[in-house]
Amino acid sequence: MIVSDDAGQFRVANHALCWVHAERLLQKLMPATPKQERLITATRDLVWRFYKALKIWKQQPSPHLIPGFRRRFDKIFARRTGYEALDKLLLRLHRRRDELLKVLEHPFIPLHTNASENDIRSFVTRRKISGGTISLNGRIARDVMLGLMKTCQKLGISFYHFLGDRLGLGSPGRPIPPLSQLVMMAS
Repeated sequence: MIVSDDAGQFRVANHALCWVHAERLLQKLMPATPKQERLITATRDLVWRFYKALKIWKQQPSPHLIPGFRRRFDKIFARRTGYEALDKLLLRLHRRRDELLKVLEHPFIPLHTNASENDIRSFVTRRKISGGTISLNGRIARDVMLGLMKTCQKLGISFYHFLGDRLGLGSPGRPIPPLSQLVMMAS
């Protein structure tokens, strides 16, 4: 689900926190010593190994492995290295444990938000060009239309035919079913 805040910025609901974004935070650290560099490299390696294990688990989810993933997560993110910036980042990510491990409860959730970000990219470009909306009603209308358009696109339905059908301008005898039905049939 795509949701806009009052500033017209988007967040993606019903998604796990993106592991790729978590790893990017590690990339931003600026080590001052070789030891700090080694600590960052080792942590990145642990994070990517954990991520790869989650990807494999998603292919054949096994509930009896979930406690092991939770323990392994805590080993990686609850540890202290002595490098203050890295320790703060690990603590920050550990506080987001439920989001990062949401996939263990719902294996269908992607480990990254690439699809969601791609869904809103065209709108963000349009918003930058036009300067956005003026009112709350304008933002709501824009968000609803964007959601309908992206849903139609993912279902392989022409957005314009969908709108025409809903406005009574569609082909008689060939109505487009409600999107909720089509989404349920597609999943």
